[in-house]
Order: sequence, then C-alpha cells, then structure tokens
Amino acid sequence: MNSFAEAYTWINFRFLLEGLWVTVEVSVISIILSSIIGLFLGIVRYIRYPVVSSIVGVIVDLIRNLPLLLLIFFTYFGLPKIGIRMEPLAAAIAAMTVFESAMIAEIVRSGIQAVDTGQMEGARANGLTYWQGLRYIVLPQALKKMIPPLVSQFISLIKDTSLATIIVLPELMYRAQIIYGQNTRYMIPMFIALAVLYFVVCYALSLVASRLEKRIG
Repeated sequence: MNSFAEAYTWINFRFLLEGLWVTVEVSVISIILSSIIGLFLGIVRYIRYPVVSSIVGVIVDLIRNLPLLLLIFFTYFGLPKIGIRMEPLAAAIAAMTVFESAMIAEIVRSGIQAVDTGQMEGARANGLTYWQGLRYIVLPQALKKMIPPLVSQFISLIKDTSLATIIVLPELMYRAQIIYGQNTRYMIPMFIALAVLYFVVCYALSLVASRLEKRIG
C-alpha cells in the first residue's frame, strides 16, 4: 500500500494530467481533421466519379489495412528522408489523421449506402438537385446509422494515441512510463491510473455520443 501512496503524489498526478492533456489534444485535432477529410472521401467513393473514385478507393483500402504504428513510424522517421520534418506532436496528429480519415471514409460510404435509394429518388422527384438531396435528405438519415461506428472509431483513436510513445510524444502513456521507470514499485499504481484516466475520457465520449444519437433520433 505504501507504493500506492507514494506513487499518487500530487507531483506525479499533475505530471499524468499534463500527459492526458496532450492525449486529448492529439485526439481532438485528429478527430476534427479526419472527420472532414473522411466525410469528403466517403462521399467521393459513394458517388463513384470515373477514375477519381477508384483511385480514392484504392488509397482508402490501402491505408485501412496498414498498422497505425507503421504510419507513425513513416511520418516521424521516414518523411525526414525526403525533407519533411515534424515535431512528435505534429507527426502523431498527421499519422492519426491519415489513418482515421480512411476508416471514417468507409463508415461514411457504408452509412450512405444503408439509406434506401427511394429517399434520393423522392428528393429528385420533389425538385431537389442531386447534391441538395444528398445534403438535406440522405446524409441526415445516414448520420443516425454512422454514429455508433464513428464513436467506436473515435474511442479507438483515443486509446491508440499511446502508440505515439514510440516517437517520444509526451502523452499519458509516455509520462506513466517515466514515473514507474524511476521506481518500479510504481508500475502497478501507474497502470491503474492509466486505466482510470483512459476509461473516464472514453466513457465521457460514449455518453456524449449517446445523447447526440437520442437527439438526432
């Protein structure tokens, strides 16, 4: 019990909270950017522009089937070989945005396809253009179907920020490793603290999404 009391000093706890802030920062920025890019790519895949949609489809499928850790390695260690250098924070955000954009693109495409084709036909019959029908009729209905998989993907992203430890990003996991690296007796207390902090953030996101889903419904 002494190791627990010693591990949970205010200094260590504040150190962890600073890491949690980095984790949240990376997650929020990546979620916003990937949502915008993923929505665009998903619509392009759904509409099936000649050549363009095929190229986007190949890129999305390629990225979706690569390990996120590989993308983080490539962004931080590979891009400098061609003159593109990034700080750990920027590299982590870039890699996660690319990966999440591909995942969200597939969610968006599947969500739109799940909407009955009669909805678009009805919109066109009432004088709406294709884009108006997509924006005002199809997408709002598709959003209801997309919320659960999107939330799961965002929660996975939050947990995957721990992979950025490999490029020395001072996020939550990295800071916990520093603490128990100084005293191995703190290892179990730090693992427990990590579990609690990750749970709080991810559970809070799931609650917000649940309320949003009810409001939309």
